[in-house]
Amino acid sequence: MQVPLIQLQCGKVGHDSAAAKYAAATETGDFSIESEKPYAELWMGTHPSLPSKDVETQRSLLDLVRDNRALLSTEISRKYGEKLPFLFKVLSIRKALSIQAHPNKNLAEQLHAKDPKNYPDDNHKPEMTIAVTPFDGLCGFRPLKEISHFLASVPSLRSLIGEEAAQEYEEDVSGRETSSRAEDTQRNKKSLQSAFAALMTKDKSTIAAAAKDLVASAENDGEKFAGGGGPSNGGKELADLVIRLNGQFEGDVGLFVLFFLNYVKLEVGEAMFLKADDIHAYLSGDIIECMASSDNVVRAGFTPKFQDIPTLTSMLTYSYAPISEQKMNPVDYPYVTLNRTAYSSSSSAILYDPPIEEFSVVKTQLNDEGAKATFEAIDGPSIIICTAGSGKISVGPKNEQVKTGYVFFVGATAECVLESDSESFTTFKAFCELSGKETANGVH
Repeated sequence: MQVPLIQLQCGKVGHDSAAAKYAAATETGDFSIESEKPYAELWMGTHPSLPSKDVETQRSLLDLVRDNRALLSTEISRKYGEKLPFLFKVLSIRKALSIQAHPNKNLAEQLHAKDPKNYPDDNHKPEMTIAVTPFDGLCGFRPLKEISHFLASVPSLRSLIGEEAAQEYEEDVSGRETSSRAEDTQRNKKSLQSAFAALMTKDKSTIAAAAKDLVASAENDGEKFAGGGGPSNGGKELADLVIRLNGQFEGDVGLFVLFFLNYVKLEVGEAMFLKADDIHAYLSGDIIECMASSDNVVRAGFTPKFQDIPTLTSMLTYSYAPISEQKMNPVDYPYVTLNRTAYSSSSSAILYDPPIEEFSVVKTQLNDEGAKATFEAIDGPSIIICTAGSGKISVGPKNEQVKTGYVFFVGATAECVLESDSESFTTFKAFCELSGKETANGVH
């Protein structure tokens, strides 16, 4: 399957970009990697902005599934309007992506009706991220005690928010930071929203002046920066992060937002899930990303693009928790059979299953030549990308060679077999099945 590639300034450059290397693998003759250009995103799916194409016929996948509803399953086609319910991506990030959130379904409908240019879809966009190389990002609000610590130890942050707003936040959450009582949680969220909005609504000149003080402190204080950091991040780590991000977006409000958000690092194979209305900013790394099919983004920092700060500050969940609560715990995928060679080489099929129905992802790692994984048929569509090694894919009587970067669509109710012809063959399979065997326990 031929998949579209997006060139953005935040992307990794030339052959360093996994998105570019995977796109170039499909032998269509119309794309070659330019060594000085950045390449950020590879899209796989039926989203009308950039639908994938059949390599042989050049018909879009969107047209193919509209013409043959059985490829999706009747149930999925009926519920999701004759298109895939998910959008599968590879992201190669060199420079910080915008501070952003994706609206829930109701808000997406409102924003699309009011401003279709900036909000092209009426769908929500929960998303899951799986690291292909080491990754770092800002994801979700920190525990409240950590935010209080930074308000007390980063003078430029406190001056931006304002002494009155900072004190009000500290007094409101003190002693209730980890309370599980509903009334305390709601009060905490309201206080967090007030403090965060106070930061985000400051004018750019005031932010830029405060950023100079912040960067000077980061350059001079080392491990003592930000009061030595918080429980999650050391002072030197945060100082280096401020200096790095200021080099990309000088004087940006995002330099202060990082004290409100968890700074997370993912190793290869680790994953996290972000609900609609969760704030985040991806900073660097190559990732596999799967999301509900939407291109709606509400931005408010680290970007020259359209920013909608009032919408962002009003829409967020303001959930606060350590990043460990957003990381996922993948499990063995139970509906695959490995042959003897696969078992003896410790091959695996691992399921990443977020708490939504639109998608799940299976990572298959076959560790020897001849290792084979046979996937039971499901009542829904799949997209498979190879990220390392080579092998073959078989669906019914059809067999195809698979190389790194190749992408395949598998229709509903089709058994699929992957077989390695190399020592390491890695694939990711995004799929949707509304009922049946889509999870390890059979229930969504």
